Amino acid sequence: IIMGIRIKTGDTVKIISGKLKGTIGKVNKIQPAAGLAYLEGIGNRTRHLRPTPYQKGGKKDIQVGIPISKLALVIDEKNGATSRIGYAKSNDGKTVRLARQANNREVK
Repeated sequence: IIMGIRIKTGDTVKIISGKLKGTIGKVNKIQPAAGLAYLEGIGNRTRHLRPTPYQKGGKKDIQVGIPISKLALVIDEKNGATSRIGYAKSNDGKTVRLARQANNREVK
């Protein structure tokens, strides 16, 4: 189980390692227990199903999650700059996310 998941649904992220390195996508869903994020249009696969007495065999389109450790938050969409994420308390007492590589600028 990954404890410090700092990426949220709706964030724009960049894949920083693996076969899809450099790909930018939007997070649709997060599975914290598995440490996976599902990105829009990325990770689509075909699952082949064996026929059983209860269901017909064939192909089924599924989406495969990407490990959160392979993702970085995109802070500048034009040039694809990424940043690590930190947390701090604002003046009104709310917890806000900060982009560390942007001099602790608040992340939306």
